[in-house]
Amino acid sequence: MVVWWAVLPYAAVASCVVGHVWRYRRDGFRSFLYGMPFDRAQRFGIGAFRVGLPIVSGVRIIEAFASGPHSRPEAGIRAVLVIGQLVGVPLTVAGAVLILVPPLIAADTRGRVSPLDRMTLPLLAAALMSAILVTFDTNSTDNGYRSAETLFTWARSVFVLRPDPAVMAHAPGLYQARALIIILIVAVWPYTRLAGILFVPILRLLRQVAAALNPGPAAPLGGQG
Repeated sequence: MVVWWAVLPYAAVASCVVGHVWRYRRDGFRSFLYGMPFDRAQRFGIGAFRVGLPIVSGVRIIEAFASGPHSRPEAGIRAVLVIGQLVGVPLTVAGAVLILVPPLIAADTRGRVSPLDRMTLPLLAAALMSAILVTFDTNSTDNGYRSAETLFTWARSVFVLRPDPAVMAHAPGLYQARALIIILIVAVWPYTRLAGILFVPILRLLRQVAAALNPGPAAPLGGQG
């Protein structure tokens, strides 16, 4: 069990990297289009998700590095984190719903929705719910911040390539569940529609940079949207 917490995160990252390479070679991240025209609501959903998810992810990363087992972020940083969550979470949730739900119910695209695409919204919902539960865990007080004692300590150790699996092996089930949900999302992300929604703007920017450095006709990178 202890070994899992040292192996699983890196396996998920490897899956994410390999999956993005595979997705680019397969369809240039255009799979999220499904060949259907976007209406105004779906275009709003794509924009909302592209803005909201980086904000939410940034909030979590900052909190992980600014918190200690017996301390939370200071007043100024805490205010920024709260504002980030108030802005990022609604945008992410609304964007995911507007992006993922229409293909699930539209007759002309329903058959092209993969099992992983069907799992994406429940996984994101589970990540959101687990975040709420750990944030308001009654066992976390100013004298003992349970997330910093478990999730944040483990995440930092994984980031610096010195994993501390014992921290998660002895963590409460709620915190283990949240870590596993995040690991699973990272592992399957490039195999879902959402990979294209995030990477198409990146590829578009790379195309613009390449065009600026090397004027002349260039092959398009990625799809539209």
